[in-house]
Amino acid sequence: MKIIGVQHDIVWENKPANFDKVLSLLGDIEITPGSLIVLPEMFSTGFSMNVEKIRESRSHETETFLCETAKRFASHVLGGLVTQTPDGRGRNEAVVADPSGKAIARYGKLHPFTFAGETKHYEPGDRLVTFPWGEFTVAPLICYDLRFPEVFRHAILRGADLLVVIACWPQSREAHWTTLLSARAIENQAYTVGVNRCGSDPKLAYSGRSLILDPRGNMMADAGRGEGVIHAVPDYPALVEYRNEFPALNDIRPDYRFD
Repeated sequence: MKIIGVQHDIVWENKPANFDKVLSLLGDIEITPGSLIVLPEMFSTGFSMNVEKIRESRSHETETFLCETAKRFASHVLGGLVTQTPDGRGRNEAVVADPSGKAIARYGKLHPFTFAGETKHYEPGDRLVTFPWGEFTVAPLICYDLRFPEVFRHAILRGADLLVVIACWPQSREAHWTTLLSARAIENQAYTVGVNRCGSDPKLAYSGRSLILDPRGNMMADAGRGEGVIHAVPDYPALVEYRNEFPALNDIRPDYRFD
């Protein structure tokens, strides 16, 4: 079982072009059946506030692409897309498809990025989601969620041991991205995957730096700043052994509350 992260320069608000780009990048590597393929936040459109233009249509084109790609590679595929709510706002979602080509999980970003105006155009999600992948329990999260460690801890308390963050994280805060991913891995003793876009959109530049980290916070793969694919093989028995030999998670105080 292999984790595969796809880092690409997203073609602005152009779903077919981004579908082609993802398939081209995946075509350059050997994909073992049973892999977990991860694509960035809003991978088919870029981080656009134009919900009406980039939302899923009645044909659910982006979700269909995720499902068809999962079936094609006999793997799980996780990627970001936008749906529209009855009040006209969007939902920034991570959707997971399994090897049969079925969508099995859907997570709505809990923390829209107010600083970039996302709150005005997107409603927040209201729950954590996990899904099984082999022996692992995976929790998908999205971009700005990375700044809220309590969400990751709740995922761990629900049994997660593989944390996946998909993002359109700007170059200006690259150091925060790498540091926070490492912190989430270390404090939760979990494999942690961050898949970011690279390139630029009409407003911002993105430096990529998609990472795969082990439960000790050691780097297993770094995509650098250009387009490309990273991969690593997580070791579930090693994760269990580490948590047993250094049982820090047993000292969590679920009863603790701020006054």
